[in-house]
Amino acid sequence: MKTKIFTVAILVAMLFNGCSNNKTASSEGEMKGTITISGAFALYPLATKWGEEFTKKYPNVRFDISAGGAGKGMADALSNMVDIGMVSREINEEEIKKGAWFIPVSKDAVVPMINEKNPLCKELLSKGVSKETFAKIFITEEIKNWGAVIGKADKNSMKVYTRSDACGAADVWAKYMGKKQEDLKGTGVFGDPGLAEAVRNDVLGIGFNNICYAYDMKTGTVNSGLRILPLDINGDGKITEDENFYQTKNDLVKAIYANKFPSPPSRDLYLVCNGKPQDKKLVMAFLNWVLTEGQTFVESSGYIKITEEKLKQAIEKAK
Repeated sequence: MKTKIFTVAILVAMLFNGCSNNKTASSEGEMKGTITISGAFALYPLATKWGEEFTKKYPNVRFDISAGGAGKGMADALSNMVDIGMVSREINEEEIKKGAWFIPVSKDAVVPMINEKNPLCKELLSKGVSKETFAKIFITEEIKNWGAVIGKADKNSMKVYTRSDACGAADVWAKYMGKKQEDLKGTGVFGDPGLAEAVRNDVLGIGFNNICYAYDMKTGTVNSGLRILPLDINGDGKITEDENFYQTKNDLVKAIYANKFPSPPSRDLYLVCNGKPQDKKLVMAFLNWVLTEGQTFVESSGYIKITEEKLKQAIEKAK
């Protein structure tokens, strides 16, 4: 009789454990599938990092992430071509009316770039350039040579580069000068990497980049062949100590945190969906992870955290 009881006990225990294991497998199995993301070059490196880290935690999840500009990210999201669009500018009312549901996830900035071999590089870095002068370069084209930037008799012609794709970087750079992307003049180049390469290959070139393409993410120094052209924020014709924060990525990040660097061209970065994806549990799980655990990877990836207030609001919105 004891033997029978013992055997039944073992069977019950095995049955219980089997049910428990199936439940765990079922629970883990819910977190599987593919999340598609496209859009802003500015967010692409961070989104890739998030995808890698999320996959480590949930190995049955796959990501398909592509960069193509904020305009593409918004269009892809609203047309359901992707689950999530990456947008590196403010979301406008027309997009909201079309169903854009969005959350801020990090922050970065756009900076003007020149070639490190520019014949006036040393003077340009020490004097900086005012907002009004940038407008004469990128908007009205009143300034066509480098000498005119610093009031020097130098006839080296300037080659201006801008973005050919609808993007947040161009939008926020134009916004800094009180204009829109379509107002920017210059030779159009596709994408952040392409624009950086164009300036790197042109001694007399000038363009603009998101900071994750202006700096080497491993060393934190400005990418080889390029220099960041400092903003003369107070317009006194020189870069004073409190305006000199471009040597490393960390220096610029600190300046943005301290509100020493203006907004624009610093800005929030967003993830966008076509309506709140409540019926897409995997997508919602990822978005909530981005706003919580995912925030631990923001600064180490070269980005800036959004304010605590904005983060709390985003978390509440994504519930």
